[in-house]
Amino acid sequence: MRVLIVESSAPLAQLWQGHLKRMGARVSLARAQNDAVAALAREDFDVIILDLVLDEGSALAVSDIAQYRQPEARVIFVTNTSFFSDGSIFRHCANACAFLPSSTAPSDLATMVEHYARAP
Repeated sequence: MRVLIVESSAPLAQLWQGHLKRMGARVSLARAQNDAVAALAREDFDVIILDLVLDEGSALAVSDIAQYRQPEARVIFVTNTSFFSDGSIFRHCANACAFLPSSTAPSDLATMVEHYARAP
């Protein structure tokens, strides 16, 4: 299971990374759009955990680039805002498979990643 976490908050990203590594995932971290794009160019991912609101850059741009470079990768969007709370993220991003609050329990997020990493 190969996972890219795109999250501006280093402590939150590291918390998620720890749970995923315990499940056997290989995890890369990116804190901004440029870091995420570079990671997508370097290696393939099964799942991308992508914070909708990044401190630097655009999550939607990261999703678009992932769709182009790695169309099989699934994106789990996370956020601590009400943007796209109507579910419209699924109309805007073809690779979106889930939309969760950032406060989702890390073990629950890891279980979802495992599920979508194995999905066809």
